[in-house]
Amino acid sequence: MHIGDGFLSPATVAVSYMVAIPLWVYSFKRLKRELNEETLPMLGALSGLSFVIMMFNIPIPGGTSGHAVGATLIALLFGPWVAGLAVTLVLAVQALIFGDGGISAIAINSLAMGYVASFVGYYTFHLLKRFKFAPFVAGWLSLVSASLVVAVALGIQPLMGTSPDGHPLYFPFGLEITIPAMVGEHALFFGVVEGIFTQLVYTFLLKRRQAKEERLPIENNSTPEV
Repeated sequence: MHIGDGFLSPATVAVSYMVAIPLWVYSFKRLKRELNEETLPMLGALSGLSFVIMMFNIPIPGGTSGHAVGATLIALLFGPWVAGLAVTLVLAVQALIFGDGGISAIAINSLAMGYVASFVGYYTFHLLKRFKFAPFVAGWLSLVSASLVVAVALGIQPLMGTSPDGHPLYFPFGLEITIPAMVGEHALFFGVVEGIFTQLVYTFLLKRRQAKEERLPIENNSTPEV
């Protein structure tokens, strides 16, 4: 799903950074306020896990690729603002060091996979949290929503400029191709993977926390050895 350099017009890149930079600044303030010695290791581990699963890019029709992200899982544990920034940092590392995604496209990739995915997943979960499979639905819908943003960003590029002979200067395929290709593939496959991943890991962490909370009263009330 990473958009590379050269696919977006300068106007699209400029607008995406104008939207993304204020979100990054506010997210960083939230991160500083909420991060502590207990939450830092978990956030670091989940960000690392997001990095790993996003490195497995599978090519799909339409000139791009698909993969899971892990944004919803981070959002459920730390909130969507922190999750959006965490995924953005992962995307920046991938673009700058590994060439996975373009530097000019970091902002639009961040908006799609970081913020849209995090907020959609977070609020979907809280809307459906009384149901057992709420994490799965939240993860699935978050990735499908992110793929729609990427599909629209790519699909409008033929309108952003053409050569004298009428050929698009940037991404050559329109919305009639990008939306079915991106959204369809993510709804049928990658979103399902994201949903299963979110469901399994969130359930595991929830059970682990519940087990820890059950042990604490016993440990606090135990008689110390003489």
